[in-house]
Amino acid sequence: YEDSLGYLTGGYGTLLRKGTKLPKAVWDLAFKLHYEESEADIDKRFCYPCVLDPVRRAVLVDMRYNLGPEPFDGDGLRDWPKFVEQIKRGDWMSAAANMRSTLWYKQVGSRGERLARMMETGEWPSK
Repeated sequence: YEDSLGYLTGGYGTLLRKGTKLPKAVWDLAFKLHYEESEADIDKRFCYPCVLDPVRRAVLVDMRYNLGPEPFDGDGLRDWPKFVEQIKRGDWMSAAANMRSTLWYKQVGSRGERLARMMETGEWPSK
């Protein structure tokens, strides 16, 4: 499929080069490894469960999976330092407002609002 920027993407959000064909098992493994890397990174940065409840952890893991480490890694390149500090302080309303102000939020459509609400409330969305 084409992502919101028009890049050819496969599996669960992996950029594809022209002519790439891989079996589903490869995509499943790529997803598992990328997701586990995202979980470990968020847990290290935000001391789960010290700071984060399971719902807000899930929001950040989702974002980390989608965005990569850049918003969170503190290296000065495309970082979101206010957002990171809001999370560390438990300022969930400001963190959600910050999420809504980003290009990422515009790109991910309804998922962005769902995740922002989860950040605000600490509750799983109703089905």
